[in-house]
Amino acid sequence: MALWLFRAGKSGEYESKFLNENRIYLTWDELNIDLRNFKERTQLIEYLMNDYEVEKLGRARNWASQIMPIASEMKIGDWVILPSKHKSAIHIGEITGNYEFNPNNSNPYFHSRKVNWFATDIPRTNFDQDLLYSFGAFMTVCRISRNDAEERIKTMHKNNWISGSSKVQINMDSQDSQEEAESMFDIEEYANDAIAKYIIRKFKGHGMARIIDAILRAKGFTTYISPEGPDKGVDILAAPGSLGFGTPKICVQVKTSDTPVDRPTLDQLIGTMHNHKASHGLLVSWGGFKSSVDREMASQFFNVRLWDQKAIINELLESYDSLDADIKAEIPLKRAWILAGEE
Repeated sequence: MALWLFRAGKSGEYESKFLNENRIYLTWDELNIDLRNFKERTQLIEYLMNDYEVEKLGRARNWASQIMPIASEMKIGDWVILPSKHKSAIHIGEITGNYEFNPNNSNPYFHSRKVNWFATDIPRTNFDQDLLYSFGAFMTVCRISRNDAEERIKTMHKNNWISGSSKVQINMDSQDSQEEAESMFDIEEYANDAIAKYIIRKFKGHGMARIIDAILRAKGFTTYISPEGPDKGVDILAAPGSLGFGTPKICVQVKTSDTPVDRPTLDQLIGTMHNHKASHGLLVSWGGFKSSVDREMASQFFNVRLWDQKAIINELLESYDSLDADIKAEIPLKRAWILAGEE
């Protein structure tokens, strides 16, 4: 069994299509040609240079290494890793069909394989940091094999997606180094993963409510945070103004479980909003949300907001300079600027 990283667009714009249709699509724009025509990668490189008008040989080689696998290297039974761009989660599927070329499909859905998405919305923090490093490759398609990744992912599957490893494993040979130089990785996402692992280790449970409370106060809200213990459906009450008498009046519920929150938790928050005469609700779930919650977001758009792990980290970083000194001391972060990669 091989393990493949597959991305659903730069911004995750194809993610819902992949999951809903149980397929992966090679979303190269206007690449309407049967990839089985290319018996060797050099033939595809020549096509990209001469007919697809790729200007640089290095780019053509890089693209060919990502385009060829769906047709000639991926096998039925291989697993696909699909990192979500919409939430801090990983989707995993098994390839169940051969390569299909459909020239009559709309652009860019000409190339596909059937996939059984047997595990979706797995929190990123369940995975060891070196695996997340591999998942952060900028390439749209690549095989993941470094540090015995295939066996470790299979072991996690048997263990309800909990990692059995206590230490990050780093073992880079010359092949790995070459692949890394070609693919690079998303350093921002890698840093956010490291921050997320640190936070859930130190602030699981009531500690997470302290972080959300600090973020809201940094945004100008006056808050009441429930003491540790049974919260009767509300962890934080918040409203703007020095006395907290302004609007909107917000009820906040915070969950730090590794599993996604389901619809009853959302319904409970809505009921709590009514009991506290609050106009709005904020549901915070470190493990994300099940599709039953996502489906309600249109009808609850003017009443409720959802923060998953990704949103929590983004809000923390955005408000970090304005956080209380004690929270910043517990989460010591340093701002770093780097030059963005060039084409």
